[in-house]
Amino acid sequence: MEKCKHEAMRLLDDEQKQKTAMELLEQYIQFQQGSIVNENKKKKKEKDPLKPKQPLSAFFMFTNDRRAALLSENNNNVKEATKITGEEWKNMIEQQNAPYEEMAMTKKGKYLQEMKVYKKNNKDEEAADHTKEGEQSMKLKNQEALQLLKKKEKIEKLIKKIAKRRNRKKTMWILTNQRILLHHSSVSVEREKKLVEKHPGINDSTINVLISLKWKELSEEENQVWNNATVEAMESYKNEMEEHNKTAAKKQNNNN
Repeated sequence: MEKCKHEAMRLLDDEQKQKTAMELLEQYIQFQQGSIVNENKKKKKEKDPLKPKQPLSAFFMFTNDRRAALLSENNNNVKEATKITGEEWKNMIEQQNAPYEEMAMTKKGKYLQEMKVYKKNNKDEEAADHTKEGEQSMKLKNQEALQLLKKKEKIEKLIKKIAKRRNRKKTMWILTNQRILLHHSSVSVEREKKLVEKHPGINDSTINVLISLKWKELSEEENQVWNNATVEAMESYKNEMEEHNKTAAKKQNNNN
């Protein structure tokens, strides 16, 4: 019973810890989202200081001229001053608001001209950035292509070296086997010649058996004669192999 109670308390504790962890995770996610929103707001508020400012309209020019006087007359009541300004502008005749309209038109023309230059400069900068990015991209591609070419050349050289080694080993193997076969068959050839002369029409298997028997019958002195011949042949083979290796090494150095 006590064990079950302990297990239940442990599970409850684990559940509470998990719940707390989830709450903290949700709070962290909300905090991160809030940070992103604030960051986006900051980015939206940031403006290009070189961008020309939009000119005031004729009405706002008139408002700026009348603001100080109206605030003074109405105890700094902004709402009342704004209301009076609107009524005055509405009741003004064409000759009265004409100066403001002309100033607004002049400033608007200047603004449009400045914006034209500003946009052109921006386009030039964007084009320059685009060209720069294109050049950097092409440079990276050229570097990657050069690296691939170098890797390809290394692989080709390695393949050639492996092929040369294999060919050299194959040649050595063939020569070795030919020489060994020649040394070990020298006695057999001589014996075979004599047996064929003595027994015309004898088959190969019978010849091999007879040669083997004859070899066993050789005296120590006769064996020594053939052994000396074999030693001479092996020495000749060794010299030829050394010469072959020197020639192969020279060719490899010339190719490298």
